[in-house]
Amino acid sequence: MWSGPRNLSTAMMYAFAARGDCAVRDEPFYAAYLDRTGLIHPMRDEILAAGERDPEVVAAQCAGPVPDGKPVFYQKHMAQHMVPGMPTGWMAQVVNVFLIRHPARVVASYAAKRENPTEPDLGFTRIAELYDHARSLGQTPVVIDASDIRANPESALSQLCESLDLSWNPKMLSWPAGGHQDDGIWARHWYGAVHQSTGFAGPEGPLPDLDGPYADLARSGLDAYHHLAARRIAANP
Repeated sequence: MWSGPRNLSTAMMYAFAARGDCAVRDEPFYAAYLDRTGLIHPMRDEILAAGERDPEVVAAQCAGPVPDGKPVFYQKHMAQHMVPGMPTGWMAQVVNVFLIRHPARVVASYAAKRENPTEPDLGFTRIAELYDHARSLGQTPVVIDASDIRANPESALSQLCESLDLSWNPKMLSWPAGGHQDDGIWARHWYGAVHQSTGFAGPEGPLPDLDGPYADLARSGLDAYHHLAARRIAANP
């Protein structure tokens, strides 16, 4: 599952974990990304100490056996982590799904946690490139929009499962509060709201009113967003 930050990605990881038949992995390339770019993120030192810094090792793990003998391996990946030089050949060995959200919502949510983000921080262009790469591998990737999930979780997720040849499981609609054992170490900085949740929040309201550089940043992501949104699963709220 590919997304950018603040895209409902953690809630989706919890939904799949709640099925009981899925092993989950939380942003496995994060440490390699920070190591390669030198970026200063919240909890940088802890992430580097806890994670695997060699992206080739991470790629082999992503394409390797499913942990704990589970039949399904749900991997939560951030598109922006796949900077030039990161391996992508392993994508041919997995089913690639793309979780998108309107750029204005992403910018507003991310800026509340880390000021002055840039386009590469949010991965707008990169997720479109990864989508096109998956298509070049002969795949027809599934695209799902966070707003459709929020509008009607059961409809959107049941359609997603159907697209992936997975049985629908209503356990995906709720999870225990407090986080998941497989959360990344960064969870205490980024996952506060979802740790308080026990299911998906209700429908999203109007788009946030952005101005200045934040409005420009949101506009910079619109072409990539629409490129994928035109191919998204159509939910029926």
